[in-house]
Amino acid sequence: MQEQIYHLQYAMDTFYFLICGVLVMWMAAGFSMLEAGLVRAKNTTEILTKNVALYSIACIMYLVCGYAFMYGGEFFLSGIGGVDVDATLTSFAEREDGFTGGAVYSSASDFFFQVVFVATAMSIVSGAVAERMKLWAFLAFAVVMTGFIYPVHGSWTWGAEGMFGVNLDDQFGFSDFAGSGIVHMAGAAAALAGVLLLGARKGKYSKDGKVNAIPGANMPLATLGTLVLWMGWFGFNGGSVLKLGDISNANAVAVVFLNTNAAAAAGAVAALALSVILFRKADLTMALNGALAGLVAITAEPSTPSALQATLFGAIGGVIVVASIIGLDKLKIDDPVGAISVHGVVGLFGLLIVPLSKEGATFTGQLIGAAAIFAWVFIASLVVWYVLKLTIGIRVSEEAEYEGVDASECGIEAYPEFVASVK
Repeated sequence: MQEQIYHLQYAMDTFYFLICGVLVMWMAAGFSMLEAGLVRAKNTTEILTKNVALYSIACIMYLVCGYAFMYGGEFFLSGIGGVDVDATLTSFAEREDGFTGGAVYSSASDFFFQVVFVATAMSIVSGAVAERMKLWAFLAFAVVMTGFIYPVHGSWTWGAEGMFGVNLDDQFGFSDFAGSGIVHMAGAAAALAGVLLLGARKGKYSKDGKVNAIPGANMPLATLGTLVLWMGWFGFNGGSVLKLGDISNANAVAVVFLNTNAAAAAGAVAALALSVILFRKADLTMALNGALAGLVAITAEPSTPSALQATLFGAIGGVIVVASIIGLDKLKIDDPVGAISVHGVVGLFGLLIVPLSKEGATFTGQLIGAAAIFAWVFIASLVVWYVLKLTIGIRVSEEAEYEGVDASECGIEAYPEFVASVK
């Protein structure tokens, strides 16, 4: 009888883990739609191609070497497969309470859940370098980012033994529940390195210092993308509980879902309200980024805050992202979708508020962890981007940028009938 209960709990936990992974995978659709909506029509096909290709590259590179780098072991599919039933039953039986110990699941389900996080980090880079980067330079960077850069700092936090002898959890008490820093700030750091070498889009900044708005082509798509991301985030944060099959963890999952939703809602409202104060208009793009900022802010620790705290954290994240987008424009750092602000600046904020609700977490530990992750990803990415710039080049020609990268990079226009009618 006890063995049957263990089998059932294992099946339930594994199924929950996999479904949460599917929700996170669906965030690839969210990023695709969000970015397609916020770029100009002439660059839509290329941004969609990047998102499909980067997800595929992430899956291959993490399978070939990334998972081994992050968790140790041999390369190429080693250790990813079935489960030893006897060993699994023993691990259940050895728990003092029999049910509420650490998660038990197959390495295959763990790989699937981890690889969609890797792809999410790379998706953040896509929007920041949109409309002027060469497609193949971007995909070459994706190979290194997903196969090596991300797994290295991932091993420092979620791996058993960190590469280069670094373990941020054990050595400094660093805490990042679902990846405000490990995934989101890391993706933003890689994006920032690329943007600094790439430069701004033509016409974005005038010589007199004026910032010229370059509106996106499709606000319905951008809104759909945000809502898809919002939905996928329940898998992102909820799945990070790692299991569901007992009372304690089921309650933890419910709290994570509640806080995740509350933070997103508060971020959207706060950003929208601030846009009305600053611009005298209800700026939809700020509201969308505000919702995402709320989600990023709560991701570092969604399980311990009260619902009120989660709401306040999300609202502050929404305010921060508006200020950051405006500030980066003043610094002439061109980010078409606001990815660096949403995932980087607010990701750091999310890490720093963890000690406000989680016992044992310290601001010092959080700062050290954030600095280590940012420094590693930014410097490593800067090197890779620079090598690509010197070899194959990373920026399209002025003519290609003017005509749109859909034509030069993909040869397919996203809205051919519309373009034909305009001509």
